[in-house]
Amino acid sequence: MRLDNYSSNQTLPTMASGFPVDTARLTDDLYEAVNGKWAEQATIPGDHSSTGGFMDLVDNIEHTLMSDFDDLLAGKLTPANPEMAEFKKLYTLALDFDQRETNGVAPLKPYLAKIEALTDFSDLNAHLAEWFLTDLPTPVDISVEPDMKDTSNYALYLDAPSLILPDKTYYEKDNPAAKQLMPVFTATATKVLVLAGYTEARAQEIVEQAKAFDAQIAPHVKSAEESADYVKMYNPFPLADIDAKIDNLDLTGTIKQLINDVPDQVILPQPTFFDAANDLLTPANFANLKSWMLVNTALSATGALTEDFRQIGGTYRRALSGQKEARSQKKAAYYLATGTFGQVVGDYYGRKYFGEAAKTDVREMVLKMARVYQNRLKTNDWLSTATSQKAIVKLQKLTIKVGYPDEIDPLYSKFKIDESVSLFENLQNITEIAIKNHFDHWGQPVDRKRWDMSANTVNAYYSPSNNEIVFPAAILQKPFYSLDQPSSANYGGIGAVIAHEISHAFDNNGSQFDEFGNLNNWWTDADMAHFKDLAQAMIEEFDGIEFAGQKVNGKLTVSENIADAGGLSCALEAAKSSTEIDLKAFFINWANVWRMKATKEYMQLLLSIDVHAPAKLRANVQVKNLDDYFKTFDVKPTDNMYLAPEKRVKIW
Repeated sequence: MRLDNYSSNQTLPTMASGFPVDTARLTDDLYEAVNGKWAEQATIPGDHSSTGGFMDLVDNIEHTLMSDFDDLLAGKLTPANPEMAEFKKLYTLALDFDQRETNGVAPLKPYLAKIEALTDFSDLNAHLAEWFLTDLPTPVDISVEPDMKDTSNYALYLDAPSLILPDKTYYEKDNPAAKQLMPVFTATATKVLVLAGYTEARAQEIVEQAKAFDAQIAPHVKSAEESADYVKMYNPFPLADIDAKIDNLDLTGTIKQLINDVPDQVILPQPTFFDAANDLLTPANFANLKSWMLVNTALSATGALTEDFRQIGGTYRRALSGQKEARSQKKAAYYLATGTFGQVVGDYYGRKYFGEAAKTDVREMVLKMARVYQNRLKTNDWLSTATSQKAIVKLQKLTIKVGYPDEIDPLYSKFKIDESVSLFENLQNITEIAIKNHFDHWGQPVDRKRWDMSANTVNAYYSPSNNEIVFPAAILQKPFYSLDQPSSANYGGIGAVIAHEISHAFDNNGSQFDEFGNLNNWWTDADMAHFKDLAQAMIEEFDGIEFAGQKVNGKLTVSENIADAGGLSCALEAAKSSTEIDLKAFFINWANVWRMKATKEYMQLLLSIDVHAPAKLRANVQVKNLDDYFKTFDVKPTDNMYLAPEKRVKIW
């Protein structure tokens, strides 16, 4: 039976949204053909920066859980475990805005006073370990993470602090976004400091000094494009050498207090920052550093204080994304509480709305996609046998996590809510417990059972250091996956997502890690050279495409584009091996899941910092690399969606 005849007599479906496919545009613009009618009617809620496929699922889960938690607070729903009982207490505190008004700025004041009391670097060094343990801003970040070359053990990472603007490219001369955003940040930070009790003049002075320190950091950190090259994060140096570079900061003494050890080696994801740090951390610059600490401390606290703090404190973040208004008080409380008790809420959601049966079913789908992928690696026409065999070993060692963890992370059992003190103080106590737990990892074996996402998160991920793929329960629903959809539509949705995450094991970053998650080159030189040529072709396919008044950065998005291409191609093969084949449904649901309507500000922000290409381009560009797309819809060389065979990028 000829594959190119399978879908010729199939009828085009109406999307789950109720909007029909514009059949006349399938060869002109697949994304618009599938989503155009929906986009004409869709409106972006005032407290959103986007709406559409992923966000619809987020909103549905929000509605479901907020309704359930109303019952929890009313006593109609019994907490499933002690951790859920503590979540209930925190959610109650978060919703009590009257008490938050009564408390005012008082809970924040002691932390601002600590910073104000600092006199010099000697004074800061005396308190620096305490600064880390209480999550106060520091000019150097310290963390304990798996060693990228020995992922069974932890290493110590030293990094640069975050910038005010989203990316270092915003600091380039005449950047139009910076000219719009920095005044908003200035006004936001100034108003927050005035609310905290500073005079207008002093608040303005503090903010200008903080901005000056931030501007000094910017030239010495990586851009989003540079950070997207994940492997280049691994830069080991002797700790003694790094400490010797910085005259006024006692890194060794601070590290010893944090982990009760002094490692010989530390990892610097951004070594150029440490080359410049001594020029930043000078007595003459200490006032700017203090002001930078004050601004960051005040802004980070706004969501846990009064309504004025919450509204004003979120102004800059809303300007970044084009969000027109703040969330309601109830939604803000919901997200604060669920974010704090993420895995507790995820466990509840997964067990109630996903369950063990669905967990088993989806796991079988993942295993099936892995088998398809393995066959593709075996039959790949450009990999040598040696590299292909290594790739298959890596695939066979891949850890699969579906739905939700078997048990809640024990860390959450330590979160105890004291209803006699403020919301801010409870959040601070939890933060300190979590930070201590983080540093306590030092000297312990790496916990490979840990999930980096809660089950109620609409997303999925591949971890190169664990060589694992993780599919939280929240993404495993319509339009990605449903028994009500044709199997081909499921393959165009969740099948492509599954294979996308598998493909990350073999993208430009993941391909440099072995089956144990260690940074280790397992490729022949010839195969790696050819792979780099293919990756460059993928860069060029996306680079420079006009979108939202800017251009796509092919280097920034290359890893996700490689994963999209591999995922879609692999899912297509799986769909074609099914007993019921409808390739029109496959491609249409692929376009459907990328449905998105967003503010211009949000689209431009994503273009600057997001490693994913814009949703519309993910839908449209990748299908043009697949011969079956042209056969399925009879795409001609004169059609806008046509791409000449020699220009089609095929990697996996």
